[in-house]
Amino acid sequence: MNSIGMQFINGVWTHGSGKSVRDIINPASGKVVGTVAEGSSADVDAAVAAARTAFDEGPWRDTPALARASLLLKLADALQADMAAFAKIETENNGKPLREAEGDVTDAANCFRYYAGLITKPLGQTYDVPDAMQSMVVREPVGVCGLIIPWNYPLLMAAWKLAPALGAGNCVIFKPAEATPLSAIRLFGLIEKLGLPAGVANLVLGAGEIVGARLSEHMDIDKIAFTGGTDTGRLIMKAAAGNIKKISLELGGKSPCIVFDDADIEVAVDWALFAIFCNQGEVCSAGSRLLLQDGIYDRFLARLVERAKQIVVGPGDDPLTEMGPLITREHMERVLSYIEIGKADGARLMCGGTRMAGKLSEGFFVEPTIFADCTPDMRIVREEIFGPVLAVLRFSDEAHAVKLANDSVFGLAGGVFSADGAKALRVIRKLRSGITWINCYHPTYNEAPWGGYKQSGIGRELGTFGLEAFTEVKQININLAPGKIGWYRH
Repeated sequence: MNSIGMQFINGVWTHGSGKSVRDIINPASGKVVGTVAEGSSADVDAAVAAARTAFDEGPWRDTPALARASLLLKLADALQADMAAFAKIETENNGKPLREAEGDVTDAANCFRYYAGLITKPLGQTYDVPDAMQSMVVREPVGVCGLIIPWNYPLLMAAWKLAPALGAGNCVIFKPAEATPLSAIRLFGLIEKLGLPAGVANLVLGAGEIVGARLSEHMDIDKIAFTGGTDTGRLIMKAAAGNIKKISLELGGKSPCIVFDDADIEVAVDWALFAIFCNQGEVCSAGSRLLLQDGIYDRFLARLVERAKQIVVGPGDDPLTEMGPLITREHMERVLSYIEIGKADGARLMCGGTRMAGKLSEGFFVEPTIFADCTPDMRIVREEIFGPVLAVLRFSDEAHAVKLANDSVFGLAGGVFSADGAKALRVIRKLRSGITWINCYHPTYNEAPWGGYKQSGIGRELGTFGLEAFTEVKQININLAPGKIGWYRH
């Protein structure tokens, strides 16, 4: 590769069909940290044709699971060995603190290891049936898969999709977010060294409305797996209807964090801050609605604000930084506009609310922001902001907490804090959310399914569910008593 980040299509690094490029910005400084090729619809078509040929005519789908597992393990080892470089890229490109980026590299490597182990395990079923038949079910790869990821966890989201898709025997076209392609380019450099057949793994860069849209509508793609906003998810669903593609959608959230008055306040404050301000609030599962019971409302809120004001905001490469910048100037302005909406709607601003000044003014930094006395009808309560903005509501009892928590078009995540384990579990069971925690928030594991209810998406990633999502189910019946069927008289 040269100084311009390239695309990887049919086993070859290429600029693609055009000469357009995109500058990649460090959100902490506003400065250019790289330049990449800007992909086009023609590049998608070339990548799909390569993947289609590789799947229909090539050896990858018939490669034994053990051999595929070996390649995933090699990729995991190579990724782990290159941790310093990948973490630096994630921090420069995304803005997150370096220690969080290092954790993402480890988690990504472990994701490849997890699926390397899973694909060699029993996968299928057999049945006893009334006739002299051996009946069985096998799982086979879906085929050609378009994988589209967001910018908040560039490397980790790549692993979440590439590991099960390739592990199951599919051929893929991978599209990173246009703002954060640098770690994907480096990852495909490692994939190239694995020696996969040409066309099995393809990387196409570019804008969502061009590259993503073409992937979603393409008639030779069998499945789209997308993580991102709910509005984009709707567009993908419509586009995928052309050839009835399989789809997996992990979409938005406005998740509740419920704190009962018997909870340990210091512990709950700690987790509530992490729930919303981790990764600058740019997390689909962020605990962006904090529900506090009447008995602790004022005391908890005071301690929460006190602690929020102590959060160290700064560039990700500063070891003291606890919260970094937002991803782009446009996104920062969107978050700031929601803060103004919160004020106009009558929410009480407790802390934050402005862009960071001084030495951070060149980057896209927003203060940790908390609104109190919010009501369910407010836009900052109902709409996903995807930034460091917390809306705090008050509830009276268990039933009221559940009603407020479920009063959302989203259903991705939720947490409950209480010293009463039975009560906490009762409430969790009533939440219409796919990912939940008791007395903690945000821990995520490769072994557990990730996805939501309602408008938070379709399907699940990770765990056994994530592998099954990249397979088709085939029924096979074998006649154990060959001969004429005998249903006619002649």
